[in-house]
Amino acid sequence: MQFLQGMNNALIKAPKPYEKGAIGYVLAWVLGIPIPILLLIFLIRGCD
Repeated sequence: MQFLQGMNNALIKAPKPYEKGAIGYVLAWVLGIPIPILLLIFLIRGCD
């Protein structure tokens, strides 16, 4: 039973700060914003 509890904790993790930004770009892409526009936004904003 301990194995299953450990496995559950390993599967459910909070996103790391840099993953939150990536999720936003993926969501924007899924909503239909073209990749070149997303790259342009990324380059203008910079990498914080």
